[in-house]
Amino acid sequence: AQAIKNPASQVAKATRLIPGERRIALSGTPIENHLRDLWSIFEFLNPGMLGRASVFKLHTTDSNDDESRRLLSHALRPFILRRTKREVARELPEKLEQTIYCHMPKQQEQLYHELRDHYRETLLGRVRSQGLGKSKIHVLEALLRLRQAACHPALLDEKHAEEPTAKLEALGLHLADLLAEGHKALVFSQFTSFLAIVQKFLDDRGMSYEYLDGQTRNRRERIERFQNDPNCGVFLISLKAGGLGLNLTSADYVFLLDPWWNPAVEMQAIDRAHRIGQTRTVFAYRLICKDTVEEKIAELQTRKKELADAILQADNNLLGELTADDLELLLS
Repeated sequence: AQAIKNPASQVAKATRLIPGERRIALSGTPIENHLRDLWSIFEFLNPGMLGRASVFKLHTTDSNDDESRRLLSHALRPFILRRTKREVARELPEKLEQTIYCHMPKQQEQLYHELRDHYRETLLGRVRSQGLGKSKIHVLEALLRLRQAACHPALLDEKHAEEPTAKLEALGLHLADLLAEGHKALVFSQFTSFLAIVQKFLDDRGMSYEYLDGQTRNRRERIERFQNDPNCGVFLISLKAGGLGLNLTSADYVFLLDPWWNPAVEMQAIDRAHRIGQTRTVFAYRLICKDTVEEKIAELQTRKKELADAILQADNNLLGELTADDLELLLS
């Protein structure tokens, strides 16, 4: 069902035309970005049950409308069988998650603050005068640049490529220790340019690794090498390309180098290691730079948690419900 969550996609439209007496949809995250995901799945399962998409959106847009979500949950309950991993795979070892807060070195911190101050000065005034909707492109650009600056200044300008950064130092220390003890690690980032920097970092230290992003052709060979070669201890993976469909149980450590707006995507990445076949405790680390937009994203996610729908799980695509006040927090 992962492929039909966007009702406007060609795949979703084609599947709705397939004749059949019975239909079943399987998904670990039926609601990932919006409640629209659920509408699309049910339009395949039971056409017309949730009405027209435009009407459904109208009645489920308000994140604070608990009554509408309660009614929707009640209506869908007979059609949904939910089983958590803990219920069906009790033999799975424990999964421990931790946030590592990194302190930027002086040069990186100065660059970040200059960029943040620039966007505060130019963007907040635009939002106040034109509204958040008309400023969306500029908001997305600002948040992207700030997140890149928190990861590595070289993502903004290659002249900073050799400068020390908080996340690389933290990652290097952890990898050195766990590889020495015979463990393996998955390293995720949404920025392939950041993964390229990590590649050079590992090359300089003689650490053997595999790499996978959306352009990788020989995925199976790379996965098999990582799974079976004891000398290959690190797998660098693009978050969106490697968050689904991979079984990488030879790893028992997972590093998320940058936070994503949707926690469901992060959980899918972590579950590449924490799945049936895993025999060891899985340790997942989120690397967050202190006093940056990354820390504010985590704070916003906590605040928005109260708005989580009671249907299946959090409908918490943070970008989709960003307000002007939230933007001020992100740029603070």
